[in-house]
Amino acid sequence: MNKLKLKEMEASLGVTFTNLSYLRVALTHSSFANQYKDSEYNERLEFLGDSVLQLSVTEYLYKNYKEKSEGELTKIRSLIVCENSLYEVAKSVNIGAYIRMSRGEELTGGRNRVSIQADAIEAVIAAIYLDKGFEYAREFILNKFHDIIDKAINNKIILDFKTKLQEHLQQNGEVNITYELVKFEGPPHRRKFYTRVLINKEVMGEGEGYSKKEAEQKSAKQALINLEVINE
Repeated sequence: MNKLKLKEMEASLGVTFTNLSYLRVALTHSSFANQYKDSEYNERLEFLGDSVLQLSVTEYLYKNYKEKSEGELTKIRSLIVCENSLYEVAKSVNIGAYIRMSRGEELTGGRNRVSIQADAIEAVIAAIYLDKGFEYAREFILNKFHDIIDKAINNKIILDFKTKLQEHLQQNGEVNITYELVKFEGPPHRRKFYTRVLINKEVMGEGEGYSKKEAEQKSAKQALINLEVINE
């Protein structure tokens, strides 16, 4: 990755690194390292970043929500420190455009894959921690996760859209909810699935993903948006 690309990523993150090699490794997927053999990749940084994220969020919740019990704080933290939330932050800084990966991984949708982007943002957190120290990393986290923390505190994060849809529709009696697989494409090891959800035989939402479960959850989410139960 050339220096210009790294500088673009710095601008998107709002961080200027003293040692750009930390950022370069954070943006390197294992498939790239396997292809070129001599490259470090971001899995070890991801491991460290997870701990920095956990501690930062835990400390913030502990200090600012004294009225909440341990159980309540644990539940809130689990909504903040999860793959979906990391993916939201990753999208906000367009990290997918800057991840180094093999051509094969890219051709099978790797650049847009939720897990790859979520792992990369954890690795970036570790890179910031190593380059700038804990205080700086914590401020970065609290800034980037501000909206997610607010939603978690106010019980506005939904992880299971299928259950939410069922609960909403069946408040006033039984409703027929059906998920259909429309098609799938791609090689066996990297299939992409397209599904739709029908409510009383009427299509209310469509979704896609690299598993039927993911695609169905996205279909349910779209139905909830169409029904004006949740916002985009």
